[in-house]
Amino acid sequence: MSSRPGPYDLLVIGGGVNGASIARAAAVAGRSVLLVEQGDLAQATSSASTKLMHGGLRYLEYYEFKLVGEALKERAIMLRMAPHLVRPLEFRLPHAAGTRPWWMVRLGLWIYDLLALGGGLPASRGVRLDDPAMRDHGGRGFSYWDGWVDDARLVALNAVDAREAGAEIRTRTRLMSAERGPQLWTARLEDAAGPRVVTARTMINAAGPWVARVLRDELAIEGGSKVRLVRGSHLILSRRLAGDHAWLLQQPDGRVVFAIPYLDDFTLVGTTDIPVDRPEDAAISRDEVNYLLGAVNLYLREPVAADEIVSAYAGVRPLFDDGAGDASAVTRDYRLELDTDGAPLLSVFGGKITTARHLAAAALERLGISGGDTRRRPLPGGDIDDFEAFQDEVARRWPFLEAATARRLARAYGTRVGQVLGEARDHAGLGADFGAGLTAREIDYLMDAEWARDAEDVLWRRSKLGVRLTATQVAAVQTYIDGRTA
Repeated sequence: MSSRPGPYDLLVIGGGVNGASIARAAAVAGRSVLLVEQGDLAQATSSASTKLMHGGLRYLEYYEFKLVGEALKERAIMLRMAPHLVRPLEFRLPHAAGTRPWWMVRLGLWIYDLLALGGGLPASRGVRLDDPAMRDHGGRGFSYWDGWVDDARLVALNAVDAREAGAEIRTRTRLMSAERGPQLWTARLEDAAGPRVVTARTMINAAGPWVARVLRDELAIEGGSKVRLVRGSHLILSRRLAGDHAWLLQQPDGRVVFAIPYLDDFTLVGTTDIPVDRPEDAAISRDEVNYLLGAVNLYLREPVAADEIVSAYAGVRPLFDDGAGDASAVTRDYRLELDTDGAPLLSVFGGKITTARHLAAAALERLGISGGDTRRRPLPGGDIDDFEAFQDEVARRWPFLEAATARRLARAYGTRVGQVLGEARDHAGLGADFGAGLTAREIDYLMDAEWARDAEDVLWRRSKLGVRLTATQVAAVQTYIDGRTA
């Protein structure tokens, strides 16, 4: 049983977007940080989002003006500090009978624009709907702008930056138990190499859907805030809708469903709000499939059939329990609960991917830690002034890459794409090609620099190429990884 000499300043439990963002901010502030994650980074909720960096237009109906305003400010920050991962995305909003009245939508968009002043994106406006696939083609609608984000890569690059600032990141490492003293936590961890004991001055419980379970089972602490577990499910469909814009589709039940261009050739449709009992209940149900198909088909001339579903995924969101009866109405704001009955414990309830950087700053403030300001600190690879020009440069520097692959690599790695491709002058210099532009060189980089340990890590979180590869190709990726780790 090994242990680190001397205590860490912070022991962070959970490698989702909140945990990784807190670890990054604390490491930038000069604190010694250990982050442990029981699986892969972003393995649960943080890779199962709707991929939006947005204020949350519908939250205005619940008078969440503070949350929406904060999220819109964060959207502007993230567009600057991670232009490879976060990019502007236009949304079209058609109108359907039985949904919100026209004047209400216009008022909501006006307030949204007001809260987003100075964010650098166009204001909302009225438009003619221009997609022949839509029932209301040629009819009136609205246009507004938000942001798209590669959610799992956002988490991975927060962790990379945390490590480069001095943090220790340990994936596939479980917190087995922890004892609290007046000044220190003593935690027992376990990974494939066996048990390990560490000490830390402060514990941060950022375990997402497992936050309450960690409090109860690993830390033996009762009481405190409660978490509402709500499943959000998504469908990936063959591309049906034209243009580079997304759609916000109002539903007769008052909810909204997004239809978003995804990975060039697909449409991402989501999400649902289904109360669940356990973090493990992250599997889309038949009712959810039918609901999402029906939500899209309400607006399409030719309905989407179930056999057009390419893939589906679901995640369990750990929402702070504010007592709302309807899962859709539960606040998406976060709550930080500080317990100082002994060595400090900070537990994170709720939150959303857009506000994770702000949450991390608030967490450090609650703990009295200064110096961790990341508002002007680009994420790794994000030091780009003009992303379109940078993307063209990647295509020129590595002309042997297919256009789609060059574009994907520029978006995924930004200015660090050279570390992935190295001095390769042709395809052979990148090693084996596993399909869809994924090569041995890229897998090596993800294993060496970003904690990837199996095919799922590489294909569904670091690259999202799993939607393109056959079962045989996936098996070949796993065989290659096994050969490297043998």
